[in-house]
Amino acid sequence: MSSDEKTCKGMTRRDFFKGAAVAGVVVAGTGALTNSAEAKGQLGGSGWGHGWEDDGLPLDELHTYGADLERLMILRSSPIGIKMLKNRSEIPEGAFKPRADKYEHYALCQAFGITRRQGKTIAMFIEDHWCFETIIGLGLVEPPQSFLDGFTASFFIEDPIAAKEHAQEAPRLPYKKYMDTGMVFGPLKTANFVPDLVMIYCNTGQLRHLILALGLKHGYLITSTFYGIGSCTRSTVPSLQTGEAYITVPDPGEYERAMTGEDIMILTLPARKSKGRNLFEDMMYGLYKRPYTSFAPSMWPNFPKPGFYNTYFEQWGLDPPVVCE
Repeated sequence: MSSDEKTCKGMTRRDFFKGAAVAGVVVAGTGALTNSAEAKGQLGGSGWGHGWEDDGLPLDELHTYGADLERLMILRSSPIGIKMLKNRSEIPEGAFKPRADKYEHYALCQAFGITRRQGKTIAMFIEDHWCFETIIGLGLVEPPQSFLDGFTASFFIEDPIAAKEHAQEAPRLPYKKYMDTGMVFGPLKTANFVPDLVMIYCNTGQLRHLILALGLKHGYLITSTFYGIGSCTRSTVPSLQTGEAYITVPDPGEYERAMTGEDIMILTLPARKSKGRNLFEDMMYGLYKRPYTSFAPSMWPNFPKPGFYNTYFEQWGLDPPVVCE
């Protein structure tokens, strides 16, 4: 079997040629513009990360957090630890390399799905990827001029000027011409490397509680922008650039190719100290103090609530609520 036949096994002829046609247009031309997301990132000398202030948490602590997070939040899949790699010498022992090990290629969302469901540690460099969005967003190539002009964005944005602006403003790491960079990711509870980021796939109820846990210590608020395309880079690049937590909506590729359910959201946060705090540690502190199962749904009129409600309602001249016994 030829490499082309092996690569395309499982795809329909129409899907293959449809993808090839799009790829042919996307790779045409080059561009050197730097988007505002690139400019905002205060990247360290290695080219990765928002000036991390430590070497990360000890592995045994990370493993405990990963197992507890999965158990306490009743997650359907494992939280992922992600580490950016400067070169191939940093690939941890035992990591699966898709193209080198099995001549396979994956979209990043697919590889994330394998990791969080099957427990496999995966290292990916440019030759392992099967989606143009990730290759551009992670700074592995110089963005093609057609991309910067809004060609791919125009599939979902009719206004050509808006499509161009959208493409140029999309989260993107700067292209480093002479760097052979990549990433490795694995289940947080078993990772044999110290991650830069933690990524959690969860439903909306779980997300709500994780946000509350993250804010318990210092009132941390998450600011995110939402769009339905490019979740592979929107869930990784902003946290790398800013050292902040972000929420991402899984895109159609996640749904079609990585089997991510329609009720799933993605929470990403740094796993290392930045700006004087470790957001992952803060979230775990909140989770231990305020269990996920402490809330239960009910639907009652005049529902019983804590006594301080009475004080407020009396001040406002309203009927006081029923007080919990």
